[in-house]
Amino acid sequence: MTGVEFDETAFAGPEHLDPAYVAGYDRKAAFDPADDVAVLRSHGLDDDSTVIDFGAGTGTFALAVAPYCRRVIAVDVSPAMVAALRAKAANMGAVNITPVRAGFLGYAHDGDPVEAVYSRNALHHLPDLWKVIAIRRMAGLLVTGGILRLRDLVFSFPASGAEAGIERWIDATATDRPDIGWTRTELETHVRDEHSTFTWLLEPMLVQAGFEIVEAAYAAIGAYADYTCVRSSGSSAASSRRPSPHA
Repeated sequence: MTGVEFDETAFAGPEHLDPAYVAGYDRKAAFDPADDVAVLRSHGLDDDSTVIDFGAGTGTFALAVAPYCRRVIAVDVSPAMVAALRAKAANMGAVNITPVRAGFLGYAHDGDPVEAVYSRNALHHLPDLWKVIAIRRMAGLLVTGGILRLRDLVFSFPASGAEAGIERWIDATATDRPDIGWTRTELETHVRDEHSTFTWLLEPMLVQAGFEIVEAAYAAIGAYADYTCVRSSGSSAASSRRPSPHA
């Protein structure tokens, strides 16, 4: 947008910029990326493919997918995250990972369109207007038929159940151990200060950007969603999945 800029670093959460916090991040935010790698491979990811990982953090997914593709571009707005990722990649000899300090909106791609884009727990840092711009930018980075694997904290309950749904999620998820999870205070801060949206708002954004949603899965607690999307050849795409019953 001409004359309008959005400071993604300012919205990344101050803890993600703190080297001390980042040092313990892998324990706090541990996850197994094997299923994500398998999904991308099932959709054609191979030794000639390039993957962009937005919100790469310390590189858990980037390191897992690196053996199965030609190149991984690991993008994060946090200098501390990028430094940790670069060190881990060097220690593991993952020479095909390129760390880049940038965000969804500021990343400048140099090269041909890519075969896959991945993002986990990062898009919620953007308000919905900027989510749309970010999703359109991700679509523009992909070849026709390329895959977007998107996982994030997205609410799948109806608007009328938002208050109860959020409270239920916090009650079920909060821990007293901030080193291995998120406390009630941290989760309440997320709801207050960050920009998680509803599935029934996010899904039209994906379609408007030119994606076909080929798979969507919602956590039973109603606060997480996983999407596998294919970049359509047109400017928009109709989802092949039935509309969500919570819309």
